[in-house]
Amino acid sequence: MTEIPVAQSSTPCPAAKCSAQAQRLQMPVAPRANARSRFAPPGKTNQALLPNQAITWLEGILNQGATIAEVEISGPGDPLAAPDPTLETLQLLRDKHPELPVRLITMGIGGNQFAESFVALGIKKVTIMVDAVAPTTLERLYSWIRPTNKTLPLPKAAAILVTEQAKAVASLSAVGMEITVKTTVYPGINNEQVGEIAKSMAKLGATKMTLAPFTPPATEIDAPPAADPQLMTSLSQQAAQYIKIDEDPKDMVTRSPHGEDQNNPAQIPKPSKERPNVAVVSSNGMDIDLHLGHAIKVIIYGPREDGLPCLLEMRDAPEPGGGGSRWEALATILPDCFALLAASAGDNPRKILGSNGITVLISEDNVEGTVDVLYGGGKKGKKKCR
Repeated sequence: MTEIPVAQSSTPCPAAKCSAQAQRLQMPVAPRANARSRFAPPGKTNQALLPNQAITWLEGILNQGATIAEVEISGPGDPLAAPDPTLETLQLLRDKHPELPVRLITMGIGGNQFAESFVALGIKKVTIMVDAVAPTTLERLYSWIRPTNKTLPLPKAAAILVTEQAKAVASLSAVGMEITVKTTVYPGINNEQVGEIAKSMAKLGATKMTLAPFTPPATEIDAPPAADPQLMTSLSQQAAQYIKIDEDPKDMVTRSPHGEDQNNPAQIPKPSKERPNVAVVSSNGMDIDLHLGHAIKVIIYGPREDGLPCLLEMRDAPEPGGGGSRWEALATILPDCFALLAASAGDNPRKILGSNGITVLISEDNVEGTVDVLYGGGKKGKKKCR
């Protein structure tokens, strides 16, 4: 899945309103992205809920009197990029709320490996995000694609993505799942492929297709233009020759809020007097590109006397190995840090560091830009450290 920007604040609705209108609940439990769009806004921090957090949040919404029409397992990364949290969340949902319909939303890499597991866990619907069937087009849409734990050259990775998506649609539909293909239309890049996407995905077993218009972010000057209604209508008619077109759902959506809501289990953390600093793991000091388990050094950012966040120092991380004791030791090394930025991290270090007051945030953006966001900056014209 393309790395998804943090959801905007969305306070759970009043019980009376929720009772009157069923909601789709977007449950972000995927900590790792396996691709990044060239047109995604920079400087976003992505925080996934731990499986138990997600269930607690769901139950809080249900206790308000909400009616949940569907739970969507999606974001902020891809549910199949790090499948363990996804599978744990699905098991908890099946054990505690088997009555709730669940949909998985993914790019599909590795999907064929989990077909039987998803059936056993009660998944009946999967949405696979397919933006092209030609690798050369995907190269224009993505800045990187990571189909494995290793970074591959983009042309090779794009070809693997095309193959993996086809395998996922075929295998998941073969076990009886309803497969919806979702295609975002980028004018001038992939609009001419929409009919071919519909045709090829229908042959593989997909039964529905949703077309979503691309809307360029305000800060991206090199992005394609917005997809206008006339183009979308024309493309829908083309695709409808091969597959049923499903409208992008407009019903009420509850997302995990990332703002000031006190009921928010995934609130982006803030600095405090006791913990004013941010820890970062990076291989080059410029990009957040390391798995936490691979880090041997930790970079510390924090405010200097004038309040501007800057690079402060480097600290040695504990030696690999030792299980949970390594993460307890890391917590003692970072007593002044309120957050730690990594490209990915396992559930165990996230839980242990979180219990010690350090929130692990998953991001693969520029270090300084992401740090600025945590301190309330990230805007053009912001002063830099010198």
